[in-house]
Amino acid sequence: MTNTPILKACVAEVIGTFLLVLFGTGSVAAAVFTDAQVGLWQVAAVWGFGVAIAIYVTASVSGAHLNPAVSFAFAIHRRSEFSPRRMLAYWGSQVLGGVLAGVAVLLIFNPFISEFEDAEGLERGEPGSEASAMAFGEYFPNPAMFGTGEEVADLVSPFHAFAVEAFGTAVLALVIFAVIDRKNVALPSKGMAPFFIGFTVAVLISLFAPITQAGWNPARDFGPRLVALMAGWGDIAVPGPRSGFWVYILGPLVGAPIGAAIWDYVMRPTLSDPKADPEKETESGEETT
Repeated sequence: MTNTPILKACVAEVIGTFLLVLFGTGSVAAAVFTDAQVGLWQVAAVWGFGVAIAIYVTASVSGAHLNPAVSFAFAIHRRSEFSPRRMLAYWGSQVLGGVLAGVAVLLIFNPFISEFEDAEGLERGEPGSEASAMAFGEYFPNPAMFGTGEEVADLVSPFHAFAVEAFGTAVLALVIFAVIDRKNVALPSKGMAPFFIGFTVAVLISLFAPITQAGWNPARDFGPRLVALMAGWGDIAVPGPRSGFWVYILGPLVGAPIGAAIWDYVMRPTLSDPKADPEKETESGEETT
């Protein structure tokens, strides 16, 4: 929010990103270490609802970016609403929120992680331990589905993973900019925007998580990945197999401004201003906000 003091906005971004990453990485941890979720869609649905909850909690304070790629897109395409000078502060807050969520997941699931590693014969920090580290950072292809051997590396190259992360984040940013735009009267109540943003995240995860684990958010990956680094996963965490951690940072940062640009320059110019057309008013007689 433009008028919110930067400190209050940053606190909200820490809290919101913490919630988003807690629900997201927590759903992965519960699925991997306890078999709590059955199938990818259940993990995706928990994650999507987590995104919506985090947005509802923080949107009125900070705008609920909760994602460095989203902040980057706003700094490019919505300078009147979000000053680029705020971007680095938001980035730091978002990564901090991701780190705190990673710590929470590590502490809560630690006994189950150790039991999983013992059962699977994994040595933390050694090749193959991506199978447990995946509850924190992300890997390509998805270790839970394809394993971690050399034979699966050719399925997804670093550039392929980068392209998927950029593409998925572009779709997400397109939806975000569409559902929050006051000129877009397709959504009767902007209060429903967080739900549809979360639902979009869930759909994207269900489609692309087999390939990259579906990050779409540098803070969601890098924050917990730093926790994994400090918790003993070492090079498996950072820089990761094939030094691939950059995929989850650069991919979203490239994709989000593209998705926002598609909305601004392809879709938005076709819309009329609802304030200029009384027929666009809602049934209650109030203009759509």
